Amino acid sequence: MNIQKNRVVTLSYQLFDASDRQPLDTGDEPLVYLHGGYGDLFEKVENALENKEIGDEVTLVLSAKESFGEYDESLIVTQPRSDFDEHIHVGEQFEEIVEDEVGEDESVLYLVTEVTKEHVVLDGNHPFAGKEILFHAIVADVREASNEEIKEQYAR
Repeated sequence: MNIQKNRVVTLSYQLFDASDRQPLDTGDEPLVYLHGGYGDLFEKVENALENKEIGDEVTLVLSAKESFGEYDESLIVTQPRSDFDEHIHVGEQFEEIVEDEVGEDESVLYLVTEVTKEHVVLDGNHPFAGKEILFHAIVADVREASNEEIKEQYAR
């Protein structure tokens, strides 16, 4: 069975920094998504997978814009240390709901990058933002999506 719209695809994958080939994500868990432009996968990758079959491989280089986005300095936030509990530490992540430019709520995942007695520095960029990514995948499985998956636009 080949990959086309409304099929659930399972990929064995790895991500590397394209500049130095260092691994970014070893793909310990397979990637399962609903094919067909539902936003579950980078568009360039999904296009490259069209009509592939089980066992086929895809290797692509994705620009930052095509993958995790450009690094955005405006997503670096410094807040008073007193806004956090005593156990806050570098490397901790937490989600915050913020209002976007058009007044809609948006979820931002922050990574704590610095903690001092006076302040805490938070970074809302994806850890791979600004990087050119080498994406490698092997198609592990393809199946028809259920009516429920198509309706919800999400693979189960």
